[in-house]
Amino acid sequence: MVSREQKRASVLHDKLQLLRSITKSHALSESSIIVDASKYIQELKQKVERLNEDITTTTTPQTNSNNKTSSWPQIEVETLEKGFLVNVYSERSCPGLLVSILQVLEDLSLNVLEARVSCTDTFRLQAFGGEDEETMINAQVVTEAVFEAIKNWSESKEQG
Repeated sequence: MVSREQKRASVLHDKLQLLRSITKSHALSESSIIVDASKYIQELKQKVERLNEDITTTTTPQTNSNNKTSSWPQIEVETLEKGFLVNVYSERSCPGLLVSILQVLEDLSLNVLEARVSCTDTFRLQAFGGEDEETMINAQVVTEAVFEAIKNWSESKEQG
């Protein structure tokens, strides 16, 4: 019979190995795995800060068919090891846009593993999507698909 302490040690070992694989650490000792994970978290925080800075500084106005200046949502797609980080930002609220974008990601066989959304005064979507192992999609395809979803959403909004 396995003691409670052995079970606890086994669970802890399994979780450390999972942490090691997620952070791509080559460390063997528990403390080194945790240090590598801490560094990995800091790198992710810096990436998020850079992305947030990019989002706030790169919104470009375009002209719609009525010659009124409107702010189209800004799209950024970053390729990750097994998926994509999709950022969409608009200075105005965009009711219904989230559904359109998520539908396009699903059509591309991208599984949204984590998403942060704000739709009150502005529209901001940050989604991490993992792709199926058989599917190989590049960032340009994802960007074009999200742009097409925004375009279709905009046209449907103008008609309605």
